[in-house]
Amino acid sequence: MENVKWPEGKKSAAMFSFDLDGDVIWRNMSSDEPNAEKLIRARSIGQYGPNRCVDMILDLMEKYGVKATFYVPGFVAEHNPDVIRRIADAGPEIGNHGYTHERFVEKTVEEQREIIEKTQRIIKEITGKEPAGFRTPSGDWHVRTPYILSEMGFSYSSSMRGDDKPYYTILDGEESDLVEIPSKWELDDYVAQAYSVYPAEPAGIDRISCYRNVQDNYIREFRGYYDRGLCISFLMHPQISGAPGRNLVLEEIIKEVTSHEDVWVATGSEIAEYWKKAYPKKTGKREEE
Repeated sequence: MENVKWPEGKKSAAMFSFDLDGDVIWRNMSSDEPNAEKLIRARSIGQYGPNRCVDMILDLMEKYGVKATFYVPGFVAEHNPDVIRRIADAGPEIGNHGYTHERFVEKTVEEQREIIEKTQRIIKEITGKEPAGFRTPSGDWHVRTPYILSEMGFSYSSSMRGDDKPYYTILDGEESDLVEIPSKWELDDYVAQAYSVYPAEPAGIDRISCYRNVQDNYIREFRGYYDRGLCISFLMHPQISGAPGRNLVLEEIIKEVTSHEDVWVATGSEIAEYWKKAYPKKTGKREEE
């Protein structure tokens, strides 16, 4: 395996990223239910993220001096402008995460472009800066989504799962300027720790994983990435990892990462821009992978 070079001789890289989904996921899940607009308790679970958890996460970031990236749906930004300004003022990067956490795989090219452009406008109006990064909502995208992102000038995406270090997205057989910073399902706190009143799937499993086991999983994953000099992208959600008990889990993960002086903790934009300088894209056609 090729040894990846990181800035200032660092051994590996890490990105702490948070999807500030607010209540849009709960709105989407209950949209077909009768009287969906009255399901206030379910929506309050999501609203807990921007209302309370963002500040607890920002406090941790400041305490340990680490950078972070928040991916925000336009709807959430639109309804929580003060929260978005606090994030931007504290230093984390803000990325585009759709408008209402749509499933891009189900949208037309025109609909996708409209969604992305709308969220770009909203975030720029609030922070004065257009996002350079994108994370697809719901964990997948349409085959044309990366073409749209490239045409719109996005520096990077953090949506796919195809590696454990950054790579260039292949469009029409060539490496594009769009860098992908992949994450993994096992690094997503929602998968293991989002308590749901809906039936557990598959039947018989716990509705929420043991915190000790989740913490151990994260730390072991980090140690594997660190040992091989790779780039780990933690994929978390304020409404999950910002809650008091799980915030302690996040703190232990941050302690582990920052205990190594040779780990480069960076934002998505910083990682993408470094990758473009250190590993210029190849020219010429190549077979689709």
